[in-house]
Amino acid sequence: MKLYSSLKSKKARVRGCKLVRRRGRLYVINKKEPKYKCRQG
Repeated sequence: MKLYSSLKSKKARVRGCKLVRRRGRLYVINKKEPKYKCRQG
């Protein structure tokens, strides 16, 4: 999982990506294509 300073562009690249906040960190998750996972913070 990669770390990014901005997740807005990462969320926009594929439909089905969701922004989720867990334990004070922001994640992009995609159930259909798990290769698009990434984290901020």
